[in-house]
Amino acid sequence: MTTKIINKETAEHYLWGNKCDSWVLTDTVGLSVKQESMPSGTREKLHFHSNAQQFFFILKGVATFYIDEAKIIVEEYNGILIQPKSQHFIANKTDEQLDFLVISQPTTNDDRTIIETND
Repeated sequence: MTTKIINKETAEHYLWGNKCDSWVLTDTVGLSVKQESMPSGTREKLHFHSNAQQFFFILKGVATFYIDEAKIIVEEYNGILIQPKSQHFIANKTDEQLDFLVISQPTTNDDRTIIETND
C-alpha cells in the first residue's frame, strides 16, 4: 500500500448547504476526516447519527453548536465531541468564515437522519 500526502488541493471536494465546502481527507468504514468551511450566516440542518460519534475541531472562527437543545459556543483551537443519537447542527453566526475539522468514527455514510425538512 502506498502512503500519500492529502490536503485540500488533492482531496475530494463537495459543496453542501448554502455554499459550504467539504474536503474529504480520509473516509473509510471505521473513520472519516473532513475539513470544512462555512461562510458567515450559514448552518446545517438539525440531524443525528445512529452509530457515529463526531469530534469537531475549530481551525478558524467561532462555531455555534446546537446539541440536544443546548447552545454551545466553540472558539478557535477548541473542539467538541458529539455522541451518537445526539440531535445537533453547527452554525456560523459570525461575520467571518468558519473553518473546522470533523472526525467521525465510524463514517457517517448512510448514517445521517435529518430532522429538519426545510432550510
